[in-house]
Amino acid sequence: MFKKLNLKSNLLKPDAVLLDTDNTLYDYEPAHRRAINATSEKLKTLLTISKKDFINLYNLARSQIKLELGNVASSHSRLLYFQRLLEIYGLKADLLTALDLEQTYWRTFLANAPLFKGVEVFLKLLTKKEIPIAIITDLTAHIQLRKLTYFNLENTFDAVVTSEEAGADKPDFRNFELVLKKLSITKSENIWMIGDNPQTDIRGGKLINAITFQKIHNKVKVGKDKDMPDFIFDSFEELNKILKLYP
Repeated sequence: MFKKLNLKSNLLKPDAVLLDTDNTLYDYEPAHRRAINATSEKLKTLLTISKKDFINLYNLARSQIKLELGNVASSHSRLLYFQRLLEIYGLKADLLTALDLEQTYWRTFLANAPLFKGVEVFLKLLTKKEIPIAIITDLTAHIQLRKLTYFNLENTFDAVVTSEEAGADKPDFRNFELVLKKLSITKSENIWMIGDNPQTDIRGGKLINAITFQKIHNKVKVGKDKDMPDFIFDSFEELNKILKLYP
């Protein structure tokens, strides 16, 4: 399924392509679910906490951290979530356990996060056609760079911007301003922004007048009103067909 939602948008060969990472290059939810299960099992072994209690503690810790920190990269930190979880449980600064849980989470997560079909071909086509590629993603730099290297994409991108570097999560303009600066782009009339989240990726892309593409799968809902993308698609193979038409 590839569908044009904004009738005024035309698809010309892009000057650059900006890509979100999580839930755009790969399916986030299955990886997260398996990582949470593995972490729950680890804590059950260490402290005999049931999975139900673990989930409740995790959700409470996550909501507290997000409320306290706001829309910044560290508000997504699993290490902070697990540290707070242990504190809520009644432990003091149990640093080794917090670190152990974080390592368990991300190790399991990465092992269960294959790229969507067509992503690698899409990136290779962009490179072949000398179209600059950039990642623009929330979360801390360390884990996002770790993901990209795990995907064997460490030599793929012309620029990478994380919300930790920009100072705030998308759709904050600083993310998009910084990525254009890194790409040495002064005008943004023909940039593609590809992401799954209408409130962050699509809204943010519109700040620089990008042509916006929303990746649709599972429970992802199409953006509406000011967050409506120009195009929606459910497979990168559809974008590959378009790219092949350009010289």
